[in-house]
Amino acid sequence: MDLGLVVLVVVLLVVIFILRSIVHIVAEYQRLVVFSFQGVRGPGLVLLLPPPIQFVAQTVDLREFVVEIPQQTCITKDNAPISIDFLIYQKVVDAKDSFLNIQNFRTAIQGIATTTLRAVVGNIPLDDVLAKREQINEELRVKLDDITHRWGVKVTNVEIKELTPPRDVQDAMNRQLTAERTRRAVVTEAEGKKTSAILVADGAKQAAILEAEGARQAAILRAEGFALALGTINAQAMTVDQRTMTLQYLEALKQLGASPATKFIIPTEFTSLAAPLTAYAAARGDGGSERKAGGG
Repeated sequence: MDLGLVVLVVVLLVVIFILRSIVHIVAEYQRLVVFSFQGVRGPGLVLLLPPPIQFVAQTVDLREFVVEIPQQTCITKDNAPISIDFLIYQKVVDAKDSFLNIQNFRTAIQGIATTTLRAVVGNIPLDDVLAKREQINEELRVKLDDITHRWGVKVTNVEIKELTPPRDVQDAMNRQLTAERTRRAVVTEAEGKKTSAILVADGAKQAAILEAEGARQAAILRAEGFALALGTINAQAMTVDQRTMTLQYLEALKQLGASPATKFIIPTEFTSLAAPLTAYAAARGDGGSERKAGGG
């Protein structure tokens, strides 16, 4: 093989190695931790001096990531064991600190999370652990963020996945839930009966009011009709003369005479009403006598 060709190949390989050490393409979500006076570089095209002047220590991902903490058994303030598993959402905010201040921040966060969880739950009674999940999430996030801040990592969120109380506590909770549902059903039924009774009583009241109002209106109408009838009779009576009244009395006497009764009560007014008829009859009798005498 030609010696010149071998030298050319070796030189080409060295150039490629040097270029590979100098030129780095860094994604938008990554940073290069460079051991030099230039510190952290990226994103974009980064040109570095060849080692040992500059060399890449590590590529750090700045995207948010999640660490799952497996189920941990904790003791509450009232000495009740409870199993909890949760998720920690975090992101690197300082690439240099995440590399220089901690050897493996992901493992360190997982370890510190378990101890922090036990400390937080140990200060809370069991009922509050079961009822105040959001409060526990926020307290865990704050405590973890205070610790990871010096590692260049920020804890953005903590979410408890599952809380598993002891079996006897679960049974007691189920009995309590059943009793509460029964109580609500009884209260709802009682409220329904109460509302129904109120509606029935109100309906009866309204019916009685309407009936009384109808009776009052009927009484008023009857009184008005009776008054109108009396007025009509009185008006007619004002137009009746004495002869008409006398004829009415005679008609009444005629009906009395047709009855089988043997005693009759004649009002005293009849004598005054019969006087004109007596005078009229007498006059008729005198007139007839005179006509007979003249004819003779």
